[in-house]
Amino acid sequence: MAAFASNDAALKALATAGADMNALDNQVYDVLTIATVANDPESVSLALHLGNRPDLITSVYDGTALIAGAHLGHHEVVRRLMAGGAPLDHMNNLGWTTLIEAVVLGDGRPDHVETVRALVRAGADRTIADRDEGDPASTRQGSGIRRERLDPARRLEGAAAGSLTVREHRGDGCRRCLYDR
Repeated sequence: MAAFASNDAALKALATAGADMNALDNQVYDVLTIATVANDPESVSLALHLGNRPDLITSVYDGTALIAGAHLGHHEVVRRLMAGGAPLDHMNNLGWTTLIEAVVLGDGRPDHVETVRALVRAGADRTIADRDEGDPASTRQGSGIRRERLDPARRLEGAAAGSLTVREHRGDGCRRCLYDR
């Protein structure tokens, strides 16, 4: 409850009393993942300081807090998790890495663009393929998400160079994508 309420004093008291800071709730989330999903950078930093493991496998998808943050476009949280030692290239049970999650599930808005930039600059492996379809920009039907085929190396190199822009590639309501013009 302390994590969901972002109650830093309660988290500190629990850690001091010897509570397992890496315990998982019924959704398979730990304190760090809860703070990540809430987009609470200060609580993420506190959780890391109190002993939460940034490499802990969480969620029903066997992901990490970093994958959750990248999926949601929480770029400041992503930076803090990476600085705390979160694994950049962990693959969840969907066959997706942090970078794949950020690209495929991102909506192309500035927060997702900045998240992809941060991951690429930190050295996320751009060559790891989605176990089902290949690169992060492959056409996908899974989970009801439609994807257009774009050149991922070009897009991600744009992220590394800081030149990613957002472009709607069709006007028929498809999701926005990251695209380097």
